Amino acid sequence: MSSYENYTQTSAVYDHTRVPIGLEIITAALSSGSANPDQQILLDAGCGTGIYAFALVDRVHRVEAIDLNRSMLSVARTKMRSAAEHGRIGFTLGSIAQLPLKTQSVNGVMINQVLHHLPDQAGHGWPLHHQVLKECARVLQPGGVLIINSCTHEQLEKGFWFYELIPNARTTVMRKIIPEKELDALICGVGLTLNDRLVDLDSVLQGESYFDAEAVLDYAWRKGDSIWALASNHELQTALAQVADLAAKNQLQSFMQRYDADRPALGQTSFSIAIKN
Repeated sequence: MSSYENYTQTSAVYDHTRVPIGLEIITAALSSGSANPDQQILLDAGCGTGIYAFALVDRVHRVEAIDLNRSMLSVARTKMRSAAEHGRIGFTLGSIAQLPLKTQSVNGVMINQVLHHLPDQAGHGWPLHHQVLKECARVLQPGGVLIINSCTHEQLEKGFWFYELIPNARTTVMRKIIPEKELDALICGVGLTLNDRLVDLDSVLQGESYFDAEAVLDYAWRKGDSIWALASNHELQTALAQVADLAAKNQLQSFMQRYDADRPALGQTSFSIAIKN
């Protein structure tokens, strides 16, 4: 359950813009495990509407999809009804901090854009992050792979052009995202070995709609990125007025290009890959 976004409402429109990126990175990471991907049970921890599970279910033996939001899970279940009927995927309402799975029961775990939603405390060593990672290590078989898809602080600063419109919300979400070095320490602290960190430079989280600058004015489009839930009403209204003004002056496209200039070299997300020895 997100500590700040209402995914019960968002579930109805989330798939309108969000796309699964880094699929080849995930598949390659799974291939580095102790079993071939098509023989693996893959846990999608915090599966949301199942955009990653849907894209990967045919590449593995079975997916276990877990989410704490009933509405998001319902969308995922509807989307993959056929796969569920054929035993290729199972859906469970539950917390990733207390996984309802047996010890050493999966070959791979993926956590996609989830950790920053935890109501965690950076000043106390990120205890919820530690608990989630501990649970992932518990359910992984030896030789199993953990894949965490998240944003770095630099990617948040320079990888999303429209974040320039809501700087206070950007600052807030940065406080919710664990720095890479601290994440690495937690991963190693639960008995996993960090194997790699990769970036998908060619993809963006909202697909082609990311480049539709005027779409910022669309409520459903904004629901494709939870950062908007962190903007105060004043900051949101100021941002929308700025977009409308830039569009009226035919300056919106150049604004987007200016603040998107660094993204191709940085990407929007990073994939941390670890193995259980």
